[in-house]
Amino acid sequence: MTPVLRIARPSDDLDALLPFYRDGLGLRLLGRFDDHAGFDGIILGHPDAPWHFEFTRCRGHSAGRAPTQDNLAVLYLPDPDDWQTAVTRMEQAGYPPVPAFNPYWDRQGRTFEDPDGYRVVLQNAAWG
Repeated sequence: MTPVLRIARPSDDLDALLPFYRDGLGLRLLGRFDDHAGFDGIILGHPDAPWHFEFTRCRGHSAGRAPTQDNLAVLYLPDPDDWQTAVTRMEQAGYPPVPAFNPYWDRQGRTFEDPDGYRVVLQNAAWG
C-alpha cells in the first residue's frame, strides 16, 4: 500500500496563499474548512495524486513566516516542456523566481517564494 502524503503547515493569511498554489502552481482547491475547533484551512493538490498541501490558520494565533530560506517543497518535472509551462504559469501569475539559498536548486530548477516565505522549487529533473 502506498501512503497518502499530506504536507500541513500554518499560515496567517490563507487568502494570500491560495493564488500562489492554485493559480501559480496549478493545483486544485480540494477542500476548505472554517472554524473547525478554531482552525480555518485550505487543501490543494491534484485529485488523483497521493499527496496534497494543507494550510491552516488558527484564530487568535500568529504563525509567522518561514524560519529560513531553505524551507522547501520540491516538485520534480522531468519533461522540459512541462517544466517550462509550470515556470511560465508561476511568472504569469505574478510570482518571479528567487535565487535559491542552496545553489544546487538553480542548476536545473527555479525557486519561488510563497507569501509566507516558504519556497517551492520546480526542478527540471527526474527524482531518484
